Amino acid sequence: MRADGTAPGPAPGGPDPADVLRGCARDVLEVAEGIRAVSERTATTLFAPELTAAVRRRPRTGLAGRWAVLRALAARQGLGGLADPAPRSGVARVLGLAGRARGGESLAALVALTSLRLRVAAVLADHPELSRAPGMRLLTRAVTADRDQDAVRALRALLRDRTAQRALSGLAPLISELLAVRALSDGRPEGGGAPEGGAEAVELADQRRRIIATEGSVLGFLRNIEVLSTDGRILVQNVRGPDGVVRYVVQAPGTAPGRPRDDAPQDLVGAWRDLCATDSPYTRSLVRALAVHGVPRGAELALIGHSEGGNAVLNLAQDEDFCRTYRVTHALAVGSPAGDREPADPRTWIATVTNQYDLVAAPDGLPADPAAPGDPATRYRVEYAGPTREFPLCHRLHEYIEHLRTLLPDARADLDEALTPYRGPVVRTQAYQLKDHAHPPAGHPFLTLATAPVRTTVGPVDVPVRYYDSAAAHLCFPVDPAAARSLLPDADWLTPSRLGPRALAVLSVHEHRCTTIGPYTEIALSVLVDDLWRPRPYDAVTDLLRRVDLRRTGRYVLSLAVTTEAARAVAREVWGQPVLRMRAEADLTGRGIRARSEDLGLLVEGRLGPGVRCPDADRALYGRRGTGTVRTLVRAHGRLRLHPGAGVRVRLDTGAAEPLAGQLRRLGIDAARPLFVLACPQFMAHRGGGAVLAR
Repeated sequence: MRADGTAPGPAPGGPDPADVLRGCARDVLEVAEGIRAVSERTATTLFAPELTAAVRRRPRTGLAGRWAVLRALAARQGLGGLADPAPRSGVARVLGLAGRARGGESLAALVALTSLRLRVAAVLADHPELSRAPGMRLLTRAVTADRDQDAVRALRALLRDRTAQRALSGLAPLISELLAVRALSDGRPEGGGAPEGGAEAVELADQRRRIIATEGSVLGFLRNIEVLSTDGRILVQNVRGPDGVVRYVVQAPGTAPGRPRDDAPQDLVGAWRDLCATDSPYTRSLVRALAVHGVPRGAELALIGHSEGGNAVLNLAQDEDFCRTYRVTHALAVGSPAGDREPADPRTWIATVTNQYDLVAAPDGLPADPAAPGDPATRYRVEYAGPTREFPLCHRLHEYIEHLRTLLPDARADLDEALTPYRGPVVRTQAYQLKDHAHPPAGHPFLTLATAPVRTTVGPVDVPVRYYDSAAAHLCFPVDPAAARSLLPDADWLTPSRLGPRALAVLSVHEHRCTTIGPYTEIALSVLVDDLWRPRPYDAVTDLLRRVDLRRTGRYVLSLAVTTEAARAVAREVWGQPVLRMRAEADLTGRGIRARSEDLGLLVEGRLGPGVRCPDADRALYGRRGTGTVRTLVRAHGRLRLHPGAGVRVRLDTGAAEPLAGQLRRLGIDAARPLFVLACPQFMAHRGGGAVLAR
């Protein structure tokens, strides 16, 4: 293994190092599970009635025996304590908590940590692009702590943090390993108690209703799921089969990457539970939708899902109570990690469709084991290498539909033949909005606000755009007012705000880990400008005392660079900002901050000194659309701090890309230190739609 934690490339004719690392990780995890089993048996022995009775009969030898068992269980040189922090025995719980208090960790948890480290190295060998993902950086910090005990505690805290889970859920190749390590180091599901779920009948818009299939077929059902999108709805259809019997088809969408949905069970945090438990908010919501729909007991059902929806329908097929209530004849999961899950009813026909480049469906980048158990008469697998390798594009349902239509006609024909009882006219279609009552809405109460869809080239976007987990560093430079004015549009009402003899330019770096338009990194250069109609001296200073919606001043965005197409489209079409797409990575969560974009030739790095608490960084941003000026309000909620800028520096490569590089040079900050830095390692924000001003 290299020093950076990644595996070297395969030797000619030798085994793939990533496969070797994965194999070692599996073996080590099995050892950890064996240690946990030994720990549980030892705890059972320690508190067994027979041993207690023996202690009473022969205190001298009995107490010595119990002490030996206790040392084997709790001593650092032994099993290191109980892996489960919530054992059934009250005395065992006290021992587990005592072990934690003295700084120890169970041997099972420490061995499982080693397995996870091997797994991280294997994943980075296959997918080096994941090293730039926020979730991978969070995970790497946790597992590379100075001591193993510290690493286990950091990992435990990370896995309990719902905000961090959203970032970690993007690491599809590691989800199963994280769940296994979590079970060994934590021992209980997040949240505790039975998961909640609900369903409410809703009407589809006329446009979507016209697209819904009126005849049963594999592609028709999958297109229905695509029409539903990932906004928390599922579809139930009554289909009259060729034999005249009415059967029911449940169609379950998956999750939008990076978008939290605590108001519905289709979110990335919920996907964790769907992978490891048959009883989840999503499955309970599906069951309640069928009850609301009026599906009679004993009715025949086909369950079809994509991504997390595929996990949910496979979980239902495993649920004995559900299968006693309804006759599940077919379960089809597209783009879902199926594994070797066996249905509760052996007659249920299970089918999976997997693109080996889809990190969610095939986390190891490998097809399923063809020798895996399962009756060929009731198990059908479609594994293929699709032409689209980029993730998450290869995970989109649209790609799977096109592949079944053009690349896999034989597989499509087999699926249609198997679903012959459901190939007939649709006699009823009903959509249901799923509900998750176990948690408040994400970002409540700050981010629970009314939204409206805005049409863009990448599809409809809900505005305000909500930022659930972000980090930022705003580098503030005093600059020459004439240089700042030369970069603004040729309009006499746009003038830089003066703070004494100088203007103020701001180079902002954002690491958006979870937003409603997906995770992305943002680098922006802006200049503080006066009131567009009645500029006043020092208005920028007095404006700080006003609410953001009453401020007359703002920051005009000179250049903006983002890392995703969705962010680029929204910035240009909604906020009127000059934007380009580039590759970049940022780490702004500690005292040492760093942001780099090879495409821009820009590096921002340094260490923040002591800081003082500041009000939230609400701001008004200006852009241009046509002949109008666009004003956008950004409201933020987090712990913003002001730091001296002496420890931070901006560097540009000699061949740095325009227009940002040229603007930085004209302002004289291409190799300068900021006067001060406004930094916030974690905050929430919402950015409204741009209002066009007649200026």
